[in-house]
Order: sequence, then C-alpha cells, then structure tokens
Amino acid sequence: MAKRTQTRFLARTIDGSKPSAMPGFVPPQLASLRSKPPAGDNWLHEIKYDGYRLQVRLDKGRVTIRTRTGLDWTKRFSAIAAAFDIPVDRAIFDGEVVAVKDGRTNFSELQAALAAGRQEALTFNVFDLLFLEGFDLRDAPLTRLHRGCGSCAAASQNRPCAR
Repeated sequence: MAKRTQTRFLARTIDGSKPSAMPGFVPPQLASLRSKPPAGDNWLHEIKYDGYRLQVRLDKGRVTIRTRTGLDWTKRFSAIAAAFDIPVDRAIFDGEVVAVKDGRTNFSELQAALAAGRQEALTFNVFDLLFLEGFDLRDAPLTRLHRGCGSCAAASQNRPCAR
C-alpha cells in the first residue's frame, strides 16, 4: 500500500475525524495559566517550550509555515519546510520551533540562530495534527492524534528539523 494511502486510511480511522475540505489558517489553541492541575486522573499535560509557535501546512507538494498570528514565515524557516518533504498530499501540523542549549529550550539561542541564519540549530516539535488527507482531526482525542503525528514523523525519516 502506498504511503499516501496509508495516511488517508489512518486519518479515516482516528476517532473524532470528520471528512472535510482543508481549512484555511487555524488559530492555535493557546495554553492558559492555572494555579494547580485538574483533579483526577483523566487528563494529560504537554511540555511548554520556549520557542515560536508555528503551523506547517502541506498542500499538494507546497509547504507553508505560519506563525500563531497567521504570518507567512516559510522563507524564514526554509530548512523546516524542506524537512516536510513527506508522502502526504494535505496536512496541517501544529508545533513549536526551538533551539536547545544545555538540554533546555532557549529563546535567546533561537533568536540568535535565526539572526545568524543557522537553521540547522533549530528543531520543529510537532504536537498536534489538525488535518490529514481530507479529514479534520480537531475533534479527535489528543492521544489518538499522537499516533497520527508519529506515523507522519516516521514518513519524514526522522529528519533533524522535524520531530
């Protein structure tokens, strides 16, 4: 089975997926500060990175990278765009680009790497798959989306710019 057919099958089998035309820019869901975690065991958390929130959009071979406000930063992150040369026709990934220093994300290092044109020092961490091959995944449970992100990451052959 071809990779693209596999990703379409995967998208169709994710609970909460809905057949849909590819949406335009999707405003990101931003974190909100709380004084304590929710009660009970039925929740999960994600690590807060110190970087730039980005949305990577694949549309029939064209990769577009947008900021959380919708600005087109594809040229600014051309190495990340190149890392998304994967066998998927249409997808929208949500994530954060970071620079790591001493094992931690470092915003100053990110800004310095961008200013110096050192894109190889950057990593794009995907944490949400919003759309895949004709299916809107925004209502899918987050734990199911991680499976889809992992499949697409495997297709990228673990390129260093996209994880």
